[in-house]
Amino acid sequence: MANIVAIVGRPNVGKSTLFNRLTGQRHAIVDEFSGVTRDRHYGKVDWNGEEFSIIDTGGYISNSEDIFEEEIQKQVKIAIEEADVIYFVVEVKTGITDLDEEVAKLLRSKASKTIVVVNKVDNAHEYLDADQFYAFGMEKLHKIASASGSGTGDLLDDTLKLFEKSGTDVYDDSLPKIAVVGRPNAGKSSLINALLDENRNIVTPISGTTRDAIHTRFNKYGFDFYIIDTAGIRKKQKVHEDLEFYSVMRAIRSIENADVCLLLLDATLGMEAQDVNIYSIIEKNKKGLVILVNKWDLYEKETNSTKEYIKKIKERISPNDDVPILFTSTLTKQRIHKVLEVALQVYENKNQKISTSALNDFFLPIIEKYPPPSNKGKYIKIKYVTQLPTPVPSFAFYANTPQALKEAYRRFLENKLREQYNFTGVPIRIYFRQK
Repeated sequence: MANIVAIVGRPNVGKSTLFNRLTGQRHAIVDEFSGVTRDRHYGKVDWNGEEFSIIDTGGYISNSEDIFEEEIQKQVKIAIEEADVIYFVVEVKTGITDLDEEVAKLLRSKASKTIVVVNKVDNAHEYLDADQFYAFGMEKLHKIASASGSGTGDLLDDTLKLFEKSGTDVYDDSLPKIAVVGRPNAGKSSLINALLDENRNIVTPISGTTRDAIHTRFNKYGFDFYIIDTAGIRKKQKVHEDLEFYSVMRAIRSIENADVCLLLLDATLGMEAQDVNIYSIIEKNKKGLVILVNKWDLYEKETNSTKEYIKKIKERISPNDDVPILFTSTLTKQRIHKVLEVALQVYENKNQKISTSALNDFFLPIIEKYPPPSNKGKYIKIKYVTQLPTPVPSFAFYANTPQALKEAYRRFLENKLREQYNFTGVPIRIYFRQK
């Protein structure tokens, strides 16, 4: 099950530094200015073999002192609903501020999943001073120094224990799971309704333990899979500042639980920054992808409109442009069933296994004809290739000096692989290993 940790708190307490420490992204953005791309504040944490997502909410707060309190309240309220664990970060040197008190009031109703993280604890005196934050009335408190990493191991241990209390999802994990994601008003609810309303007598809703996703079984016309629906589960009051953050946070959980993602674009708006952010999250999680240009019936078409639109999309997602792009209308149900066919084909592409003999019969003649460039006068020889037993299609090329192989040659091998086998819509990982 996908788990999410949200980091909340007032500005300048070290939220981004903690985020960077836990994710290992030492050069991630740490300022608080608005407009910073969302994917820089979304990361993965791997601790003792367990992986979870972490979100730094600080990056979504506008840098204006006049609205700090209002904006922080919005982010905390979203984190309360969407996150499995909340890190409430405070700073020992400044003590408890009025803004800390306001955040604490919002979190008390969810104290069981909140950890007070007292940051910048650098010496024994400050370690004792940190006890003042027990005044918030929350049981879980950790004293850390995110800049050095002190105390973060115990924090992560406690985090994993909280995950264990949340249970597991309930559904048949052997069936494909297809997530419908996209920014608000792109047509996610309409797409799902177009599918489910027509077939309401044969679907079986199964809600998992995640609070924002419903796994709905679709079993008709030869299809059998789960749709992960995150649209319209709870009606939210639309507020301009947190709408993008809310949709991205909700999309993250959907993406992590899916095999294939349907990324809906609004044809009248094109592929905008938030669409690219969600695409980046899909790519980072190595999920299958189908891009749907929805509301195509509303788009003012000219000669070659489709080709031009596809070209613009591929420019935004370059260099990974081997992705199926469909033009749909949920209003007229244009290509709705085609969407299902293509999504399940991407699922099959993602799960295909190629024998070692077939890979070597294909690749070794190509490598002999187009060998990798020499390195400092030494020839690089690739002798063997095999597919690795991983959820994402991964291939190991064994060479005498794998460290000398360049990214350009990796791209060359991936292109050849895609030309020979159908990996459309699927990420591919290529590793160079020592022979």
